[in-house]
Amino acid sequence: MAARILANLLVVGSGVLARAFVQAYRQALTNASKTGVAHEAAQSIRRASKTMAEGEARQVLGVTEHASWEEIVQRYDTMFERNAKNGSFYLQSKVHRAKECLEDVYGKKAEGITDA
Repeated sequence: MAARILANLLVVGSGVLARAFVQAYRQALTNASKTGVAHEAAQSIRRASKTMAEGEARQVLGVTEHASWEEIVQRYDTMFERNAKNGSFYLQSKVHRAKECLEDVYGKKAEGITDA
């Protein structure tokens, strides 16, 4: 009899705790969305995940610092198509991010802007 009461108490108590936890989590999400914290955190994660260093971009595409833009585009097309047919989406996205990074670099060089 005592074991049955103890078991019922445990089940009911854990249910109450679970509901309280879910309610607290929902309230935290509501508060975060009101203050814009969640949106700001998501934006910073997106920005950080999309950035790639120039050196890494050149390694991904297998080009040197003296490569022409045409050579970069040719390497990009080749690698992108290979990964589209029988490669992985992850590698394909890395190739795409590398091209985006080098587009910025070559665009700045064309405009005459250099990082000093």
